[in-house]
Amino acid sequence: MSRLLAVLALVGLSAGGCRSSAYGVAAKADTATAYRAFLRAHPKDDLAEPAEARLADLEFAEASRLHTVLAYKRYLDEFPDSAKTFAAKALLEGLRFNAARQRGSPEAYRQFLEDHPDGAHRAEAEQLLDGAERQAATTSTDLGKLARLAAERPEAPGHAEAETRFDDQAYKVAAGTGAGKLFAYLRDFPAGAHRDEAKARLLSLELDGLLFSGQLEDAEALAARSPLAASLGDLGARFDRAKAERAALATQATAAQAATVGNYLRSLDDLDRSLSAPDPLDRWQAAEELGQHVSVRAVDLLLGALRASHHPLVRQRAFESLGAVLSVLPRRVADYEVAARLEALRPNASDAAVFLPMAALLDLSGQLDAGATEYQRAFDPAEPDPVVLRRWAQIRRERRQFFSAAVAARQLALWALAQARLNETPPAPAALSASRQLCAAVQAPRFALEVIAEARTQKTEFPEDLEEFEGRAREAERLSVARLRDAELVLRTDSPNARGCEDRRLADRLADAEKNRSDALSRLRAKVPRVAPMLLELAAARDPSPRVRAEAARLVAVAKP
Repeated sequence: MSRLLAVLALVGLSAGGCRSSAYGVAAKADTATAYRAFLRAHPKDDLAEPAEARLADLEFAEASRLHTVLAYKRYLDEFPDSAKTFAAKALLEGLRFNAARQRGSPEAYRQFLEDHPDGAHRAEAEQLLDGAERQAATTSTDLGKLARLAAERPEAPGHAEAETRFDDQAYKVAAGTGAGKLFAYLRDFPAGAHRDEAKARLLSLELDGLLFSGQLEDAEALAARSPLAASLGDLGARFDRAKAERAALATQATAAQAATVGNYLRSLDDLDRSLSAPDPLDRWQAAEELGQHVSVRAVDLLLGALRASHHPLVRQRAFESLGAVLSVLPRRVADYEVAARLEALRPNASDAAVFLPMAALLDLSGQLDAGATEYQRAFDPAEPDPVVLRRWAQIRRERRQFFSAAVAARQLALWALAQARLNETPPAPAALSASRQLCAAVQAPRFALEVIAEARTQKTEFPEDLEEFEGRAREAERLSVARLRDAELVLRTDSPNARGCEDRRLADRLADAEKNRSDALSRLRAKVPRVAPMLLELAAARDPSPRVRAEAARLVAVAKP
């Protein structure tokens, strides 16, 4: 027994000596890499605490050398309670304050004050914000500012004339800008002199959307209800054009039907029902097919799926289809449809179910700065939304912010890893739900790896982090693929005809439809000469496929004298 104790003591001394030796190697090198290696190998060593303290000092020195917002944020994320935390926060605040002062806009100062409400520069930022707002108001196109100016000091001499001037200026801005500003004018000038004109313009835009979408009866009913329709002098001609378009699309000749997108798609009513199907695969395929319907009604169905669905692939397909539909609608129509829905959503904007649709509408209509705020409000770090993470990564790639894109991609991979761990081989009754969730989990790390691989080809400040990000994404992909294979095996054992994630029937049908329409366009003039010009114009303006629109536009141009 005594001999055994002696051996154990020697082993303990040997292990302690190894640790001491390892710390000595790290201390001699005195680099962040060396201390990290020591802490990974000996996380509970007696010398771990001084190693961590020295690592924090070295990383702070590196952050100070780089002196960027990203470097200080990274330091604070890793060392929130170090001796240098206060200094890092002060330096970060100084950088952000200088950036806000350089931009000089009210928005920049407001963002700074939101990020540092109790910072050392708060008073100066508030003073600069007040000056920036006053300067902006003198030449403002912000209807809210004009409304506040119109309401100030009603007892002052000349106030009535100034109020009229601000009202006129606000309406001129709104009329020349689009539906969003027209809605804002109606909100900000409740007794404005141009309210009926603003409402008539909005009515005209709403009718445009219905007529473009072929909803003739809805347009006629709307016009019949509104007294303002009488002020739209060209309304009769617009209805006549819509009726002619409907007649051309209803042509029963095979050649005409082959060139018409509606001939290849399920109806909107059918797709609406499929959005409530028990199988999430049916739901996300319905959301994908809705992107082929260039119609204002499709916008509402897609927003509903984005808002109400709990499955990430349903929401992802709805987001992509919404972007596709808005990109083909005429600019004035898309602008109105976005503005009208934002107007309806804002009073109920209290949770992620509303923030995400608002973010998508703003983002997809080119208002990304405003959309970013709503994405942030929609995001819950405790339950990260893969749809938001994917979009953040895409936006940062587009802005060539490759490291930031990789950070979002890493979070997406971690989400997938968590899903894979949650959905270990399920029993047969749960196999469908588990496999469909794992479909999303498999796609997420594949996208993440693509983003991280691109970032690794660029010069970034922290290349060693990218290596770790890639490793985690590969781990997520491997586990997700394995878990999906297990779940689909259980599913197909119980239901032999069950479809898998890679079901391509919809994709193949849409690809065949695109090719058939493109081929059919060239035969229209020979087969249906009477309606061919209008069918070609409609295809050039409304087909969901860029390839078909381009071919139709070419044929229209060729026919012109």
